[in-house]
Amino acid sequence: MGRPDAFFIPPESFREPFAITGGEANHCARVLRKKPGAIVRAFDGRGREGLFSITDVGRDRVGLAPVSLGEIPPPQNGIFLAAGFSRSARRDFFLEKAVELGAAGLFFWQAAHSQGRLPEAPKEAWAATLVAAAKQCGAARLPEIAVIPGGAAGLVAAGRQRFPRRFLLWEDEDCPRRLTVADMAGPGHALFVLGPEGGLAEAEAACFHEAGFVPVSLGPRVLRWETAGLAVLALGLAAPAPCDRHPADAASGPSGD
Repeated sequence: MGRPDAFFIPPESFREPFAITGGEANHCARVLRKKPGAIVRAFDGRGREGLFSITDVGRDRVGLAPVSLGEIPPPQNGIFLAAGFSRSARRDFFLEKAVELGAAGLFFWQAAHSQGRLPEAPKEAWAATLVAAAKQCGAARLPEIAVIPGGAAGLVAAGRQRFPRRFLLWEDEDCPRRLTVADMAGPGHALFVLGPEGGLAEAEAACFHEAGFVPVSLGPRVLRWETAGLAVLALGLAAPAPCDRHPADAASGPSGD
């Protein structure tokens, strides 16, 4: 049996009576042509997930009966990427791969060399990209996504209390320290700052240095912002971490069997 098709249920709706609605229901019923009795996977993006049997199929609602339910706890030492905003066609690729590689959070901030203006809130299309990636790779928890106002100073203020480990991805050839797997395994969440397509301004780099962000390098080559971010996440995969659980491995089902 192959992996069941996956569907997203908004967190506020992930409860009895379970159902797939809206565009997800249309995809389930009209595109995949699922019938009652078929087994599917559903998740809410915040760690709750389950295997479900389809009970009924309507035009904009597909009823579900839980077969097994599980929950993936939030990471204790998650990796958060703060990328200088870039009006880039590669952003969707970055969002998609960040989900696959297990990013805990994705922040965008307005840098001096940013292309375009940072929106006031994350765009709906960004969230849709995250959901599509999670459906493909089997993730139950979506990265937190946010826009941080105030430039470098705003990002420093937002991260000061929340992130005990703070790094600045620095392309300066004199940067003395290379990022290693050991850096990824420390206690608490880690925040990694990435410059935009045009790199960091000197004042921005100085702001992060003075705030205690540790400058680190990924090697001698100058990487695009999305490449650098995904390289950080790839290093994180190599660090010791709890194994992910899947719905079929959950200790309890809806009947308590």
